[in-house]
Amino acid sequence: MMPEMLAQVRLRARANRGRRMLLLLVGAAAITGCGPRRGEPPPPPPPTPAAAGVTVPQGARLYTIDAAASSVTLRVYRAGPLAKLGHNHVITSTQVAGQAWTTGAPAGSGFELRVPVAGLTVDDPAARAAAGPDFPGELPGDAREGTRRNLLRPEVLDGERYPEIVVRAEALAGTWAQPSVTAHVTLKDRTRPVEVPLTITRDATTLAARGAFRVLQSDFGITPFSVGGGAIQVADAVEVAFDIHATAR
Repeated sequence: MMPEMLAQVRLRARANRGRRMLLLLVGAAAITGCGPRRGEPPPPPPPTPAAAGVTVPQGARLYTIDAAASSVTLRVYRAGPLAKLGHNHVITSTQVAGQAWTTGAPAGSGFELRVPVAGLTVDDPAARAAAGPDFPGELPGDAREGTRRNLLRPEVLDGERYPEIVVRAEALAGTWAQPSVTAHVTLKDRTRPVEVPLTITRDATTLAARGAFRVLQSDFGITPFSVGGGAIQVADAVEVAFDIHATAR
């Protein structure tokens, strides 16, 4: 073989090895549960208006959230050119606390929900099965734990400094047949309004509300995770579904 041809073969071989190594590194990062990026902790948070809570109308009937019967589900989707090497994730909470109230009319009804960050569960097998075909199969335990660690790190939910996600609304809109609400979601040190259509059922002693909405991580100062120069990403949009049950005091 001529020296020029031999040199070209060696260059192509090195380039192929480099491409294979990149794919292996990207795939490994995805399989290990979206490992964390290093960074300096953010500065102390400023006060948030939502910290003061909400005002319950005088004479309203109060309901206590039944954590055992309530759930919140977040669906997080993969993105990027090599998205198929990553996973979609289902994050659930069955530790919702808080209260709801009503004067008998939607305009005099509201709620305050608190979701403890430390109680979030990542990719529970039953939750993945219930989430549909975009969430196939069970994920290994180490991958689930890696994703959970990534979720709680300072650049994402910062679970040590912000132990709760809070959702509040002082009044509903519409009718009981077609209610809706502008809820205020507090995540870390930011509060954003979210329009939420609701389905509500109620009787003399219980109240149940179901609904779904979408939030953008970037609206709360979170940069969606990515590896391999953006080859695998976490989509900015997160789908949130809830099924809340409460009992009259």
